[in-house]
Amino acid sequence: MESHPITKRSIAYIGLGSNLQQPIEQIERALLALDQLPGSYLLSYSSLYRSAPMGPQDQPPFINAVAKLATRFAPLELLDQLQAIENQQGRIREQRWGARTLDLDLLLYDHTIMQTDRLTLPHYGIKDRDFVLKPLIELSPEMSLPDGSLVKDLLENCPQYDLVALKYDKNHHWHSE
Repeated sequence: MESHPITKRSIAYIGLGSNLQQPIEQIERALLALDQLPGSYLLSYSSLYRSAPMGPQDQPPFINAVAKLATRFAPLELLDQLQAIENQQGRIREQRWGARTLDLDLLLYDHTIMQTDRLTLPHYGIKDRDFVLKPLIELSPEMSLPDGSLVKDLLENCPQYDLVALKYDKNHHWHSE
């Protein structure tokens, strides 16, 4: 019997957001795409949440979620993969915090702390977004950031974006209660 070297996979948390072109379907397609990345697999994902836009208010509400991914990609390689998925789903970068078909943010990568021109880990906005913190708590209730701060404590002092959890019904549709 042949032995295979054990290849370490890292755990990455990906923030997903969409408010254009059937946002729920955009999120579902992105989750499938994440699960199909080479050397990676989707471990779990949060409920979907509807939230008010962070930026300009003259745009539709967002649908948000967080995915937990096991991956062999290094952080910048994973960022390239995430941007490729965004592009495949019609992402156009016109306005900061503007409407978009899909936004995939690399939130956390193991307990890595890094800052480059392209990537900051943990994600620079993680502490100010209830639509990120709430799904993270759903996936890992006792999660802490690399600086030791507990995600549940951060949520208590976080700006609110009118977050509403969507429920998955027996007919396989997401809806608000």
